Amino acid sequence: MPTSDRYLYRAPSDIPYFSADGESYLAQTPLRDLRKTRPLRVLSEADFDFWQTYGYVVVKEAIPADAARRLLDFAWDFQGLDPERPETWYEERPYRSDLDRELHIYGFVEAYHHQLIWDSRQNRRVYDAFVDVWDCEELWVTLDRLNLNPPNIRNRDRALIAPTDKGFDIELHWDVDTSLSVPPQRVQGIIALNDTTPECGGFQCSPELFRRFDRWRVEQPAGRDPIRPDVDRAEFPVVRPELAAGDLLIWNGLLAHGVARNTSRDGVRAVQYLSMMPALESHGKLRNSRVESWRDLSTPDWNATLLGDAVTPESLRYATAELDELGARLLGLKSWHGKQESDQTSGDRECVKSA
Repeated sequence: MPTSDRYLYRAPSDIPYFSADGESYLAQTPLRDLRKTRPLRVLSEADFDFWQTYGYVVVKEAIPADAARRLLDFAWDFQGLDPERPETWYEERPYRSDLDRELHIYGFVEAYHHQLIWDSRQNRRVYDAFVDVWDCEELWVTLDRLNLNPPNIRNRDRALIAPTDKGFDIELHWDVDTSLSVPPQRVQGIIALNDTTPECGGFQCSPELFRRFDRWRVEQPAGRDPIRPDVDRAEFPVVRPELAAGDLLIWNGLLAHGVARNTSRDGVRAVQYLSMMPALESHGKLRNSRVESWRDLSTPDWNATLLGDAVTPESLRYATAELDELGARLLGLKSWHGKQESDQTSGDRECVKSA
């Protein structure tokens, strides 16, 4: 395990998944080499093979197309934008920080707990797809947001963000540190809220680099950028998977990916960010923060780029979302094993300190 003074908590599953933060996990077997112990629920054998070979998979109609379009309508309404009046997409607004300005340019919608968002999270087909890739039933869902990215012009022009030579690049990056001898396991996902078109940009990735990553890595010079790949795109093409409204795309953190800019005249790219990870029920502090965020409609604290809406926070807009039995377990409100401990420390017995 990497050197750290943080505790690693084990997920309550048959497979030993350990994590300190509920984002990246240490596992005995990388997900790309995992041998299934449970029957596939949503993915076909061909889907699962593609996932392990190329680092991503598309689940068609993960949620109904009508549900996706209701979420798209909500995203417009939450931001006070009129889909029929493009001039409203670029109205000037104050920014709390440089990060706030960049998030606006990228099209992030700072809503996390509306009922429609939770309806996607507790959708059985969505859940079953993540059970397939993790081979684990005891999962937590990420408390994430939406994205509504109109044409990248005017005050949404990416040229307004100062370019960098190293580290994160919205066009192509890895979600994990690829210089580590044992990279952590991480899974991300999006649900398309409308049909994708090439000119509207959106998710893009380098599946051939994922397929050949281990061989490629040993040939690289020391000190290479562990987050931003420097590759020949003729040898390692960047592709944009086609998605229809309601489709779910799941990708491995070791898949180099990014978001292409929207070069259309008046189209938008819209998605819900949604992923699931092995539950860390013994991590009382993390579990309590998740439950409080849902109950109080407060901004989740698991990711420093989640800022909350600058004008009217969620807690002043609508009531706490209703959860079904699956949703309560995916949040952490209920245990996957029937008993849920109520304080922040009583469950911390199933953790180890990384050495």
